[in-house]
Amino acid sequence: MPAYKISQLLDQRPSTGKAYLEFLREPSMSLGLYSLPAGGADPQQPHTEDEVYYVISGRAQIRVGAAGAEEDRAVQPGSIVFVAANVPHRFHSIAEDLTILVFFAPAEGSQQ
Repeated sequence: MPAYKISQLLDQRPSTGKAYLEFLREPSMSLGLYSLPAGGADPQQPHTEDEVYYVISGRAQIRVGAAGAEEDRAVQPGSIVFVAANVPHRFHSIAEDLTILVFFAPAEGSQQ
């Protein structure tokens, strides 16, 4: 049975040199840990799968939606945000280092 501790994932992620660490992948879903520094930029593009973000730590804003129909929302520890497949979104105004648990359904990249 796969089981994980956030503290171990936080220790592991920097060694990859990437902001995102996928740690669980099944055809029906994938999970990863995403980290962005305070003042940093979120380079992600829309994904072809539904996503749920759970903010573990940090404070920022998330913008979801296409031009003219965008919505901004503050996020902080405990915030949960759903983003439907193919909808533009990104974190911005990152006031404190942001650590996010990301759920994709189905698995990230499987719908391309």
